Amino acid sequence: MQAITVRDRDAGLAGMSLTDMPHPHAAENDVIVRVHAAGFTPGELDWPATWTDRGGRDRTPSVPGHELSGVVVELGYGTTGLSVGQRVFGLADWTRNGSLAEYTAVEARNLAPLPADIDDTVAAALPISGLTAWQGLFDHGRLTTGQTVLIHGAAGGVGSIAVQLAREAGARVIGTGRASGRDMALALGVDTFIDLQTEKLEDAGEADVVFDVIGGDILDRSAALVRAGGTLVSIVMPPKVHPKDGRAIFFVVEPDRARLADLAKRLRDGRLKPLVGAVRPLAEAAAAFAPGKRTPGKTIIRVTEH
Repeated sequence: MQAITVRDRDAGLAGMSLTDMPHPHAAENDVIVRVHAAGFTPGELDWPATWTDRGGRDRTPSVPGHELSGVVVELGYGTTGLSVGQRVFGLADWTRNGSLAEYTAVEARNLAPLPADIDDTVAAALPISGLTAWQGLFDHGRLTTGQTVLIHGAAGGVGSIAVQLAREAGARVIGTGRASGRDMALALGVDTFIDLQTEKLEDAGEADVVFDVIGGDILDRSAALVRAGGTLVSIVMPPKVHPKDGRAIFFVVEPDRARLADLAKRLRDGRLKPLVGAVRPLAEAAAAFAPGKRTPGKTIIRVTEH
């Protein structure tokens, strides 16, 4: 099979290429998925799990990409809940070969059934952004109806989903980002938008939940915007500055089959829309990682045809 591989951590993008790889093995509780579409996170080459397995051992050449949609073609021993020929979508394991390959082995529990009327490219854009947004807002942020949430990067992959979920939950939404994202954020339903390049973050006012996808100075300054009893949530790094009377949380998204199924239902009902940008073939996946090649919305890799 063909796959995008990375071979040398020091080489960065120069060490990424389209390669022939052995067909993956289905371990216990695994399924093998023929990947139709895949998503990736641009910063993956900086993640330790891209280069090592759970035991810290080198696993190069490794296959990046962690979001996928496709069809189950093989079941590992003891696998239940899915069947051969079933459409699925979800998250590939962090410390194993990922989704930028024609076939990949995934723990069955990390996948959910994909309804027939959801396009593969849209489905591949949903797992990380959708689960991260939900877990950040509700599992960790404890956002409820009538509260105010400040969402950094409101027009980005995670932020745009978070805005839609927060609005549906009955929260008031403050969004931040670049000027180029203002119109998109307002269209998604933010009540107020702060351009971080020309406006003061502190003018956003207080929020019950601040959801950070930027880190650094923006994360540090966000602590002062959290209301008493509120929560500062970051997916970038552990907050160094904590709210005076609130919680500060850093988390990494976790697979959740039931939540994936719920997100798919919201998508089918028209209540949720991932922002899909460019759709490129597998041969161009390496180029899609380059910072100058990114386009608005999430870039999706079309791996194989139906």
